[in-house]
Amino acid sequence: MRIKIAIVDDNTFLINTIKEKLSFFEDISFKFSALNGSDLLTKLENNFHLDIILMDIEMPVLNGIESTQIIKQKYPHIKIIMLTAFDNDEHIFNAIQAGADGYLLKEIRPEELHQGIVETMNGGAAMNPSIALKTLKLLRNPTHIQNKKDQEEISLSKREIEVLENLSKGHSYTVIADYLMLSPSTIRKHIENIYKKLQVHSKIEAVQKAKKHNII
Repeated sequence: MRIKIAIVDDNTFLINTIKEKLSFFEDISFKFSALNGSDLLTKLENNFHLDIILMDIEMPVLNGIESTQIIKQKYPHIKIIMLTAFDNDEHIFNAIQAGADGYLLKEIRPEELHQGIVETMNGGAAMNPSIALKTLKLLRNPTHIQNKKDQEEISLSKREIEVLENLSKGHSYTVIADYLMLSPSTIRKHIENIYKKLQVHSKIEAVQKAKKHNII
C-alpha cells in the first residue's frame, strides 16, 4: 500500500527538493503541495484522503504550528511531520503541543526521510537525534520553555508600565493623563495596547497579570 503524502512549504524550491528526495521510493505517493496553512486547508477539503503531511513551520498567512492544531481537530487520521530548518526549543515544544507526530530537519537524507515517514505510519515518532535530545530536555524541564515564552510575549514599553502602575492605584484615565502630561485619548490607546499584549479584557485582569509577571 502506498503512503499518500502532501508537502507544505512557502518555498517552491524546497517543495521540489523534498519531492525529489522521495521520488526514489515506490511506496510513496505524492498527492499535492501547498504554500501555507491556509492554502493547505483549502486543498484538504477535496483531498483529505492523505496519510501524512510534511509541514514547514515558518510560513505566512497560517504557520505550521497553527495549521497542525487545526488539522488534528478536523482530520485526526492525518499524521503530521514537521519538516523545518530550525530546531529551536520553542518550535519543538509548540509543535509537540499542537499534536505533531514527528519533527525532522530539512537537510535530512532521502533514506532517513523515508524511514521517518514509514516509522510515523507505523505509530512511531520520527525525530532527528538532535531534536529527540532537546525533546527529552524539554520534558525534564518544561517550565523553562513556558517561562521563556511568557517573558517574550509580555514586553511592555516604559510608558505602558507607567500607565499600568497608575491603573493599579485605581486612578481614572483623566487623572493618569494629567499625571503623565498626556491626553486621555493617548492613555486610552496605551491601555488598548496593554490589553492586547497581556491578552486580557479588563483593568483588573491587566493589573493581576502584570503583578504575576513582576511587571509592576
